[in-house]
Amino acid sequence: MIETSPHKKQERALLIGLEKEGVSKWDLRDSMEELRELANSAGAEVVDTVTQKLQKPTAPYYIGKGKAEWIKDSLQDRQVTSVIFNDELSPAQGRNLENLLARKVLDRTQLILDIFAQRARSREGRLQIELAQLQYLLPRLTRMWHHLSRQTGGIGMRGPGETQLEVDRRRVQERIARLERELEAVRKRRSVQRQGRRRYQWPVAAVVGYTNAGKSTLLNLLTGADVVAADRLFATLDPTTRSFVLPNKQRVLLTDTVGFLRKLPHTLIESFKATLEEVSEADLLIHIVDLSHPRVDEQMKAVDSVIKELDAFGKQTLIVFNKIDNLGNRELAETYVRRFPDSVAISARTGEGVNKLVQTLESALSSWRLRSRFRIPSNESALLAEIHRVGHVLELKYEGDDALIVAHVPPELGQKLDCYAAQTL
Repeated sequence: MIETSPHKKQERALLIGLEKEGVSKWDLRDSMEELRELANSAGAEVVDTVTQKLQKPTAPYYIGKGKAEWIKDSLQDRQVTSVIFNDELSPAQGRNLENLLARKVLDRTQLILDIFAQRARSREGRLQIELAQLQYLLPRLTRMWHHLSRQTGGIGMRGPGETQLEVDRRRVQERIARLERELEAVRKRRSVQRQGRRRYQWPVAAVVGYTNAGKSTLLNLLTGADVVAADRLFATLDPTTRSFVLPNKQRVLLTDTVGFLRKLPHTLIESFKATLEEVSEADLLIHIVDLSHPRVDEQMKAVDSVIKELDAFGKQTLIVFNKIDNLGNRELAETYVRRFPDSVAISARTGEGVNKLVQTLESALSSWRLRSRFRIPSNESALLAEIHRVGHVLELKYEGDDALIVAHVPPELGQKLDCYAAQTL
């Protein structure tokens, strides 16, 4: 973990990236700039950035051996304490680089895990980040040889026994199993809480978006919540759900979620499933986009990619283009609103455009006040799965070869199901 204690000097980091085949210079530049922001968020001072063009990473050092030797020679003069790579390193690459450079070597995944560890406040958040760290650590124990425990000799301990590495690995696996059991209990508790909310049949909207897009600022503005909102990556990790009453008196529950990122580590997504289930269980997604960011389209694609991984694709989504107060040219906002129907442009910081957002949200949720009844053939398994994924099933029973479903469904799915409608309640 990057140390930020006031009693210790700030770490000085060198960032290293690879321009691989199929990756443009612009993509690499943006990715490296994001890595710089991540390093700053972790408390490090970035000394310099080094890139190399290679068809693919090399097995021993990720970068070429000549470049690695050059970096080694330049570290002392720059007083670099940490070397951070823009991609995940294999255990062998990490071990070789640390031996060669005689410095702490981190990859992008470790850096993100460190930031999450610093920001986690709730017990659930700490459990999730510890699980992700241990899952990352397990295949790298031979490299990170700081023993988790010590075997004692003497009576009863003689003989071949277990090597220290085997002991460490077994203890990590046992801790992972315990954390997974505790997080399963968290999932069950969240499920009970969701069922309690469902009794009131209030629609749930999950606020999603790239990290630092303004999700927490918008939630605070709409609901008066006191979620931490700061101009930095991953300012908040723990989900917050607040009630909001629309002008038509319909109540909606808004849930803030952890920010997404390009190259978000898979182990992190798996560990935060208990939190990110709020996305897959939501009735509506509110996708907050930082319109002032120069790579806005890439950020939107990154969010869509994570949503697909969470099996929440296809849900009714309201796109909100935020930070229009940072735009030099307001025509850009009009262009994006035209590209994405039913989207709105706002500034969550100043409140500009928020009334339009509330009206659009009210219109988007109007269908959730209608209960529809469908008779679906049991062999239409894909259609049944889609209703469960993007709708809100109130009742389900089977009659012969048909499934009778009473549900709230978004307009697009409702049109698709017109031919199966049995009765509108």
